[in-house]
Amino acid sequence: MSEKTTTMSMKQLSRAQCMELVGSVPVGRVGTTSGALPVVLPVNFTLLDGNVIFRTVPGTKLDAAVTGMVVAFECDCYETNGLSGWSVLMQGIASEISDRSLLERLRAIPLASWALDRSADRVVSIEPAMVSGRSFLRPDTSDANTASEHPQRVLS
Repeated sequence: MSEKTTTMSMKQLSRAQCMELVGSVPVGRVGTTSGALPVVLPVNFTLLDGNVIFRTVPGTKLDAAVTGMVVAFECDCYETNGLSGWSVLMQGIASEISDRSLLERLRAIPLASWALDRSADRVVSIEPAMVSGRSFLRPDTSDANTASEHPQRVLS
């Protein structure tokens, strides 16, 4: 019989650990502003030379890149029972990639836009200036599924 964890464990992650974890998931979220209001939008992405790369169409994300805005990028992964997981936050300047040789290199990477829009031919890069992350492990206080402690909130 295994011994159960009795206290929550939270661990700060190194930049190297963060980059490794970010590279293990296909979807993240870009945080920027639109009309002076915060906006968080999902993106399929890849890492290339330490930068977050994603395809997009004209709109909020591309506007942020074209103007060289500082944006946030976040991704995470967690167990469905809420007992363990990690989260990584990156902050940096977004820019549109226009270099033809780099765009050719990126065409070889199977990277679709979040909306699977075939017209998403613009490519954005986020160069992370700041990277932080943490992982957690919560105690398993019962043999029952602990997800019931956190019921989904559904409006009807």
